[in-house]
Amino acid sequence: MTRPRLLMLAAVLVPLAAVAAALVSQHAFDMQPCPWCVLQRLLFVVMALVALPGLLVNQVGVRRASAAAVLTVSLCGVAAALWQHFVSASSTSCNLTLADRIISSLGLDESAPQVFAAYASCADAAVNMAGVPYAFWSLAVFVLLGLVAVTVWRQPR
Repeated sequence: MTRPRLLMLAAVLVPLAAVAAALVSQHAFDMQPCPWCVLQRLLFVVMALVALPGLLVNQVGVRRASAAAVLTVSLCGVAAALWQHFVSASSTSCNLTLADRIISSLGLDESAPQVFAAYASCADAAVNMAGVPYAFWSLAVFVLLGLVAVTVWRQPR
């Protein structure tokens, strides 16, 4: 497997692993998600989906378009994680925020509540893991995947 395809494989698997880790945190350790947490889960799923063509189709144009889409979603994830930590975490209510409206308008909170329903306020969901705010772990994954996307996009033909 070529280096760009390995990187695109990472861009598919790492976001899915991030969602799996979030679900373990929620269901095994009772760390209930807020709307911004749930939005980041959605962005990770979308990222895996837009990375898939770059992995499966062995054409530079497709791989670059897929990498550009991964970068776009990762930038949205960076913004969501930063907003969650610096703005929403100090709020006792996340109702009717952008994240809440996106998730509810897509109906994901009703169709897949185990994954996409928010059960905590942003202030309650502001927890640390190994001394680092949970939102920063998500932020790190989004930044890493953005760098992966840039690396794939810049690969020579």
